[in-house]
Amino acid sequence: MQKATRKQTKAHNRRLVLKTIYDHGQISRADIARATGLTRTTVSDIIARLMDKGLVAEIGYGPSAGGKPPILLSVVDDSHHLIGIDLASEEFRGAVVNLRGQIRHQTTRPLQGRDGRLALALVYDLIDELVAAAGSPLLGIGIGTPGLMDPLHGIVRRAVNLDWQDLPLRDLLHQHYQLPVYVANDSQVAALAEFAFGKGCDEENLIVVQVGHGVGAGIILNGQLFHGDTFGAGEIGHVAVVENGRTCRCGNTGCLETVASARAIVQQAQDAARRDPSSVLHRLAGSPQEISIDLVCQAIQAGDPALQQIVQRTGHYLGIAVANLTSVLGVKRILIAGSVSCLGQTLLDVIQAELAGRSLEMIAREVQVDLSDMGPSMGFLGASALVLSHELGLFAPLANGIQ
Repeated sequence: MQKATRKQTKAHNRRLVLKTIYDHGQISRADIARATGLTRTTVSDIIARLMDKGLVAEIGYGPSAGGKPPILLSVVDDSHHLIGIDLASEEFRGAVVNLRGQIRHQTTRPLQGRDGRLALALVYDLIDELVAAAGSPLLGIGIGTPGLMDPLHGIVRRAVNLDWQDLPLRDLLHQHYQLPVYVANDSQVAALAEFAFGKGCDEENLIVVQVGHGVGAGIILNGQLFHGDTFGAGEIGHVAVVENGRTCRCGNTGCLETVASARAIVQQAQDAARRDPSSVLHRLAGSPQEISIDLVCQAIQAGDPALQQIVQRTGHYLGIAVANLTSVLGVKRILIAGSVSCLGQTLLDVIQAELAGRSLEMIAREVQVDLSDMGPSMGFLGASALVLSHELGLFAPLANGIQ
């Protein structure tokens, strides 16, 4: 094992101290030293540099243990801002976010069928507005994009909906804005959003199954995003689950995405509405062409029996995917995110029943499946957390300090 250089040691210790302050909310120098294993002198030197950069400030005194009361330190939440971008839906979404994930400005751009160069131009337009709206120095730009990603080089290998292939998105944006840029798959940033700011913030291992236009899983193992050797970890949407099923946009047949995505649910609902003009969906939408996933959810809540069958079918196939993921990875915390989360407890019940029937009882009993409640902000919050993780080390596990 190579010994860490002095520069690497200093960077590690700085990240460790900042993460300790961030995680505690407010903490004294002495308590930081105890928590990190660093000397008080090292901690004081690092704190001085963090204060010079405006990242940390003294906020008052803590209770005295008999002597002089300790000075408490806290991260200055708005000392820097980040830009998070979500490219995974029919409208591009973006936000200026502070260090705690609080949204300071957000905006959208409807995709309206654009792809290729036109879709890329829309990304620039979105970021231009957000750069202008930032009220503090920017740490960087995070992007969550659909498709197969090379996160090490920031290259979109293939995004079918956007007609992007081998697009060097990171380098293009870095050259244009002269800011650090980090790019990951949309399911991976969804997992990071839950890990950093949501229901998964107390977990070391987490899987977020993102079900929207497509289907994918973001996987966090030991506190870090798992990409896999091929960068395709979590690409469950294009695993075949139906014999002789529909042709998928990827070219294969019977993919999970063809039966369990929001688009698949809407198509099935449209077919059901055409067969029964007196259905709840017909009353809500007026015509099958107007049916959306939101209207499907409303109709289910109104008790449309035809849609219950669709939810059963969707939950059946998602349950197969969840059972496989938990059995292979041994992760017990699973969150279902994306537009289908509005299907609610009915969907969860079917997934959990499938999980129980397709896994060892001991495993199934330990697994907790729940719905994400982050909503449309999940994508850009996860992209923001991607920047915080890389630039400040706030959501990565760190060993004790190196003297």
